[in-house]
Amino acid sequence: MNTETLNHTIQNTQFYKDVIAGLQASPKHLQSKYFYDATGDKLFQQIMDCPEYYPTNCELEIFTQQTREICASVIADGSPFDLIELGAGDATKSTHLLRYLLQQKAKFTYMPIDISANTITYLNAALPAALPGLEINGLNGDYFDMLKKAAQLSDRRKVVLFLGSNVGNMPVAEAEAFCRELRSHLSTGDRVLIGVDLKKNPKTILAAYNDKQGITRQFNLNLLTRMNRELNADFDLDQFEHYPAYDPATGSCNSYLISLQQQEVHIGDTTIHFEQDEYIFMEVSQKYSLKDVKALGTEAGFETTACFIDSRHWFTDAIWQAI
Repeated sequence: MNTETLNHTIQNTQFYKDVIAGLQASPKHLQSKYFYDATGDKLFQQIMDCPEYYPTNCELEIFTQQTREICASVIADGSPFDLIELGAGDATKSTHLLRYLLQQKAKFTYMPIDISANTITYLNAALPAALPGLEINGLNGDYFDMLKKAAQLSDRRKVVLFLGSNVGNMPVAEAEAFCRELRSHLSTGDRVLIGVDLKKNPKTILAAYNDKQGITRQFNLNLLTRMNRELNADFDLDQFEHYPAYDPATGSCNSYLISLQQQEVHIGDTTIHFEQDEYIFMEVSQKYSLKDVKALGTEAGFETTACFIDSRHWFTDAIWQAI
């Protein structure tokens, strides 16, 4: 394939269109969903194993130490339900709930939703083997498209899991819109179990996104490597520096890549100009107070009925009921 044909093919991809739109904007930004190629997936797993990265362990503590209480909220009146997990991944945390629900002989179907077809194929095969008796119906696609499908498949009440503080990967206004959209797909009495990272000592938060091993730095720079490989770009990684910043007033923890010199980068046929010290906004990891979590639910049409919190009070899994 010659260069002209290659560039034409690249320019028809959504990845290219999103990258060019983001880097021609002011300020420059990239979409964090593109972090996750094969290398990005491995690096993120390594980040979660870093001693500074607390969210995973905090939520896992909640799920292992407060399983009975969480499941009591999920089981509610004992009527059959669909347990729908948005962005299920490997279902490590939810497996604790699934096992307990099966032991309690709860009548439910587990419906993991993930944009990765490989993930859904894996869960459909692996979970019934690990959890005999589990009814599973994995759904591959966009969250809200698959919530519509779930409603068509069954008229049972819904319990939605949205874990890992994924809601924190959106700016506050976007998170509010997301929660309103989520409510629009549910019926009165349906429930949401939402994991949220809480505001805490700023040094603790900043360390989680700037680990001493430099894995988070590699994770951010890997997106430039991916663009070089897949979009025929020519980023010089040595000319960009990872910079995280946390604002305790707003609870916003942002990641940036800083251009270390004035430079031009070519992406296919497009040239992007960088000033020295100009930044690319990469990702937000929003933190909330318990009051904020309840307000977020209320604004979207939910009542907060419980907040399960880890022993350090760093993370919460809240139960929202649709009203």
